[in-house]
Amino acid sequence: MNLLLASGNAKKASELLAMLEPFGLGVLRPEDVGGLPDVDEDQPTFEGNAAKKARSAAAASGQIALADDSGLCVDALDGAPGIFSARYAGQHGDDEGNNQKLLRAMAQVPEEQRGAHFVCCLCVAKPDGTVLFQTRGEVHGRILHESRGSHGFGYDPLFQIDEPDHPHRGRAMAELQAHEKATISHRGRALQALSQAIAQASPDPFR
Repeated sequence: MNLLLASGNAKKASELLAMLEPFGLGVLRPEDVGGLPDVDEDQPTFEGNAAKKARSAAAASGQIALADDSGLCVDALDGAPGIFSARYAGQHGDDEGNNQKLLRAMAQVPEEQRGAHFVCCLCVAKPDGTVLFQTRGEVHGRILHESRGSHGFGYDPLFQIDEPDHPHRGRAMAELQAHEKATISHRGRALQALSQAIAQASPDPFR
């Protein structure tokens, strides 16, 4: 069966496509269905926005759709930028502007208070609005004082993984190659949870 990937973010879409490849699903991009309508991401949670985007894409295309909502939550900023991560500096998708604003906001924050975590919520919905699956993945770390690494996107250069048993503890997310990031990132963990949920569902979980 085909699964429509409801994301207009080319970097995020490429990352998700690579992670979905082992599942043997036919994956469609928005351009394969003539584009998708814009969605006002006005929900107060990552889960709410992911569900709204998945339902909208599925209804518009007639395909089962997978949507993602993700972001960075910084302890010292009371969870900001959170659901506003992509437009933290004002313009949607301005990675450089977002990173510079975060560095300014964290300039006087001491080392012991620089904790943060990435969140990714995935939602799979049918054209009738039924939510089939919804999963969440997180990875915990801290905000660096300057960028490190040249891979990934978004806040990856400013986020150092800091989980005790993490295989890449101490490395910035942007220092990881795509295959290293695939299973241990917030998005990778949400996809692992999704694959487990699909495996545990009925013989035809997409009915």
